[in-house]
Amino acid sequence: MSALTLFRNVTHWRTGERLTLAVEDGVVVPAPKHPGAHARVFEARGAVVAPGLVDPHVHLREPGQSAKETIETGTRAAAAGGFTAVACMPNTDPVVDTAAWVEWVRRRGEAAGHCEVLPIAAVTVGQRGERLAPLDALARAGAVAFSDDGHPVTNAAVMRHALEYARPTGLPIICHEEDPGLKADGVMHEGFTATRLGLRGIPGAAESVMCRRDADLAELTGGRVHLAHLSHSASFDALRDAKRRSLAVTGETCPHYWVLTDEAVGDYDTSAKMNPPLRSEADREACIAAIVDGTVDCFSTDHAPHTADEKSRPFSEAPFGIVGLETALALTLTYLVEPGHLVLARAIELWTEAPRRVLGLTPVSLEPGSQADLVLFDPKEAWVVDPESFHTKGRNTPFAGWRLRGKVLVTMREGRITHTADEVVFERPVAEESAR
Repeated sequence: MSALTLFRNVTHWRTGERLTLAVEDGVVVPAPKHPGAHARVFEARGAVVAPGLVDPHVHLREPGQSAKETIETGTRAAAAGGFTAVACMPNTDPVVDTAAWVEWVRRRGEAAGHCEVLPIAAVTVGQRGERLAPLDALARAGAVAFSDDGHPVTNAAVMRHALEYARPTGLPIICHEEDPGLKADGVMHEGFTATRLGLRGIPGAAESVMCRRDADLAELTGGRVHLAHLSHSASFDALRDAKRRSLAVTGETCPHYWVLTDEAVGDYDTSAKMNPPLRSEADREACIAAIVDGTVDCFSTDHAPHTADEKSRPFSEAPFGIVGLETALALTLTYLVEPGHLVLARAIELWTEAPRRVLGLTPVSLEPGSQADLVLFDPKEAWVVDPESFHTKGRNTPFAGWRLRGKVLVTMREGRITHTADEVVFERPVAEESAR
C-alpha cells in the first residue's frame, strides 16, 4: 500500500473551491479528518490542482533517433511540464507500422514510468503513402490513432481507403495537412519576412486545401479525421465548416501558433523553424479566435526535439521543429488566460478532458475513486525559460529567455509523484494533529 498524500489548501481547477485533495493507493480518496503520522502533506497555499495534462502529439524519437530524444528523456520532460500522458508519433527509424513496434513503444513507456505513453501508428507502410499498414492489428496492439505525421497522405484514394479501414477500429487518423506541390521546397511562411530574408515560402493554402479534402473524405467514408497542428486562418475555417456539417472531424493547434508570427524567424533563427511554419499576425489572431469560439477541439505541443548540430545548420538546411512540453502550460496561462481570451477552466480542459475525448481515453477527474493523475501549479509564479535546464534533450525553443507565468509544482501519475519543483517540500503531520 502507498502512503497517504495530502495536498492541502489547493484550488480546484474548475470550481475555484479551496480544498484538501487526498491520494492513496494510486487513486483519489476522501480527505480524512485525522490523516495519521504516516501521511505526507504539501501545503499548497492556493495553488491550482487539475487532472494531469495530456498531449496528443509529441515526437519521442524512439526507435532509432535517440540522439534527438529518448522515451526516457521525453517523458521526463512531459512530467516536468505537468503531463501525465502523451501520444507519440510514428515517424521514427524504423517507422512504427507493425504491432511489434507499437508494443515496443508501449513497453518502453512503462519502463520509463514518468507518464503514460500512447503509441500512434503509421497509416501507410513506412509512411510512404502507398500501401496501408495493418490498421486493425495496430489498434489491437494498443495504438490510439493512426498518422503519417511528418508526411501528408498525398493520394486521396489511399486516404479514402485508410478512413474506411480505420472506421471499424473507432480510431482517428491524425492528418499532417500539407500539399507537397504547393509547399515545394519552402522553408518558412510565404510572406514579407520570407521575401526580406530571401527564403522560399510555404503558402497557407498548402495546409488549408488538404484540410478541406480530408473533411470531404470524412463525409464520404464516415471515418474520423483529426487535423494536426493547425496554423492558417483558412484551415480553421475548414474545421469550422466541417463542424457545421456535423462531420467526424476534430482539430488541434499549438502554443507557438497563438504566441508567435513569422517575424520570430528574425535573421535566420532556426529555433523558430517548424512545419507548419509560423504564419502572419492575421493567422495568429485567427488561431486565437478559433480557440475562443470552440472550433479548436484540443491543444498539443508537436514537441519535436533535434540536436544542436542539426539546428545550427543554415536555415534552409536545418530541420523543422521545436520543443514544447516544458513551456506549454505557461504559454497557455500567459498568452490565453492572462489576456482574458479564455477562463482558466476552459484552458485546462483543452489540455486534459479534450484530448482524452479525441483519443477515446478513459476520463480522469479529481473525484474520489478516480485514478490519481494530476498536476499542481501556481498560475501566477513567474519564471524565465532556460533551455539548458530542460529535461528534454532538445534545446530548440524560440522562447529562450522569455519570462512566463505559471509554474508546475507537482505532477503525479497513478498516485506516484513524477515531478516536483525545487521549492516543493512534503511534510509529516505534527504528532498532536495526528492524535486528535
